[in-house]
Amino acid sequence: MPIRAWLRLFPARYAGYSYHEYLYDYEKARKAIVKVGADFDWDIVSPGLGMDGFALSLAFGEHPDIALAVRFITGPVHDALGERYGRFPGRELPGNAPFQFIGGEYMKTEEYDALIGNPAKFIAEVVLTRICKNLEKPGSVTAMRSLITLGIEISRYRVALASIAEDLRRLGFPMPSLSSAYDPFDFIADFLRGIKNIMLDVHRMPDKVKQACESLTPLIAKIGVSGKQAGAQYAFIPLHLNEYLSPKLYNELYWPTLKRVINELINAGLTPLVFYEGHHDAHLKTILELPKGKTIACFQRTDLRKAKEVLGGHTSIMGGIPASLLIGGSSAKVEEYTKKLLEDLKPGGGFILNGSEVGIPDEAKPENVKAMVETTVKYGKY
Repeated sequence: MPIRAWLRLFPARYAGYSYHEYLYDYEKARKAIVKVGADFDWDIVSPGLGMDGFALSLAFGEHPDIALAVRFITGPVHDALGERYGRFPGRELPGNAPFQFIGGEYMKTEEYDALIGNPAKFIAEVVLTRICKNLEKPGSVTAMRSLITLGIEISRYRVALASIAEDLRRLGFPMPSLSSAYDPFDFIADFLRGIKNIMLDVHRMPDKVKQACESLTPLIAKIGVSGKQAGAQYAFIPLHLNEYLSPKLYNELYWPTLKRVINELINAGLTPLVFYEGHHDAHLKTILELPKGKTIACFQRTDLRKAKEVLGGHTSIMGGIPASLLIGGSSAKVEEYTKKLLEDLKPGGGFILNGSEVGIPDEAKPENVKAMVETTVKYGKY
C-alpha cells in the first residue's frame, strides 16, 4: 500500500531548525527534507515550503508559466511583496510559530461586476494593490523593486525545489511533477471576500456569486492545464468551504464549477488530487459524477470507511490516522489504529495512506511516525 508523506513543517522540527529558518533558508530546508526522506520508509515525499498564493497565480493567469511559478508564498516572497493575508514566523509571528493564512476582505460587494467582467484584470490591477502593501502604488519605485525582488526570489525557489527533488530521487523517491488549481468559490472566499462575507453573499446575492464562479473557472482551469506542458502528471486542488455549505447550496454554487475545473484537468491528461477538507460526508456521492478512475480523493475528517463504501472501485481514496494520535498518542496506539485502518481500507485496493488527515503533522512525534510507517509496511501488503 502506498505511503505518501505530505510534509509542511515537520522536517524543520525533526532536523532541529526553527520554522523561520526552514521557511527562509532554502539550504536548511533542503537538508531537513532530505533527512526526513532518508530516515523514513515512505513511497512518495511531498514537501511544502510556503503558503497558498493562488491570488498571485490568477493575477498572472494569462501567462501560465508565471502563474504556476508564483503559486506558493515563501518567506522571502512574503517579505518582497509585503502581502497581508498571511503571517510568517520571524516576521508577524514568533520564529517558531507556524505560518498562518488569515485572509480578509479585499473586494467589496459592489465590485462583483468588475470581477465577473474580467477576473485577471481585476485581480492584477485592483486586488494585488490591496493584499500586497509593496504594490499599493503601481509604477512607484517601491512597487517596481518589489516585482524585481519577486522575480529573483521565485528563481531561487525553483532552483531550491529542483535541488530537493534531485536529492530525493537519489534516495529512491519518485518526484512526480505537480500542477495546481483551485475551486472558484473557495478563491472568492479565501482571497477576495473572506469567509464571513461569502457566507452572507450566498444568501444575499447568490446570482452574483454564481456568475463570479463561472467567470473564474476558465482562468483557473487554464492555469492548472498549463502544468501539463511543463511535465506535470497530477494537479492539486485544496477545498476549504465545502463543509460549510448544505447539499443544496453545494450543488448550486460550489460543485458545478469545481467539477468543470476537474474535468478540464482530466481532459488535458492530468490526474486531479482533490483535498476534500473538513467533513465531506454529505457530498460524497457527487464525486461519482467524475470519470471513473481519473481522480484521487484525499479526505481530512470524512469517515474513510464511509468514503470507501460510496467510492470504492470508482475513485482512489487517500487519508490517514488522526493528527492528535501522531502528536500526543503512544506508538502502541498508533500501531493499533493504523492496523485497524488498513484492515478496513485495504480490501479491493485503491487506498493511499497520507500520514494523518493533514499529512504529517508539524508537531508529530518521530517515534509515532515511524510506528505508522512500519505498521503500514508490515500489514499493508497485498
